[in-house]
Amino acid sequence: MNSDKILKYTLFTASLLILLISGAMVFSLIRGSMTSFHTFGWKFLISTQWDPTQGKEQYGALLFIAGTLFTSVLALIIAIPMAFSTSLFIGEYFRNTRMASVVSTLVDLLAGIPSIIYGLWGFYILRPFIVSIGLSPQGYGIFTSGLILAIMIIPYATSLSNTTIMMVPNELKEAAYSLGATRLEVIWNVILPNARSGITASYILAFGRALGETLAVTMLIGNANIIPTGLFSTGNSMASVIANQFGEASGLQLSSLIEIGLLLFVITTIINAVGKFIIKKMA
Repeated sequence: MNSDKILKYTLFTASLLILLISGAMVFSLIRGSMTSFHTFGWKFLISTQWDPTQGKEQYGALLFIAGTLFTSVLALIIAIPMAFSTSLFIGEYFRNTRMASVVSTLVDLLAGIPSIIYGLWGFYILRPFIVSIGLSPQGYGIFTSGLILAIMIIPYATSLSNTTIMMVPNELKEAAYSLGATRLEVIWNVILPNARSGITASYILAFGRALGETLAVTMLIGNANIIPTGLFSTGNSMASVIANQFGEASGLQLSSLIEIGLLLFVITTIINAVGKFIIKKMA
């Protein structure tokens, strides 16, 4: 057997293994959530009750879906302008300079920081600051967790956006400059049209990261089983309720938590699919 066939079979085996692992994950989530699904049916998606009292157990996911979307959307709204500005700084305005190199290195370092570190920073620095300026009595809530999520996803969005911006051919930009275009006109009429699919992809991936974040959100959201009523209201996310209750859960409660995990998996998959569709349309 020659080397080409060995490489071909190796790649095929690796790809098949990934499919098998993904299928096993989905199967285990579906199997684990069947008890909850048979008990509550589709009402599980719209129910706001979460009562683990023995004999009166009632579980619903709407509380946690709302908390997850509130924090993730808020994080994306905060992150987009900062990530976009930083990527333009690195990839266009100060491209190939020492300053851009330093900022790019710092962005990469921030992307590699474990989420628990962000959570600790938010708990000991951000939360007391929010209390001190009177935004929230305890510092917990949607705003605090959304803000820390934004700080976490900015490096991911920036790094990918920067790479896409730097891939725009210099010939196109030089042609625009030769016709008398300003730097701003080149950005809006040359760089953004050519890099928009990659920039969009970076924000979608960052949003997916925010949806599944667990530790940082668990430490800051307040872990209250209620639908958030505002930016400074407490709440709970799908990932945080699993992290808080999974270790001690059993029976119907355990199955309900697994079903929430399955829902999070489905939501993330749908967002990624929509993102790929948008990228193909914009490409």
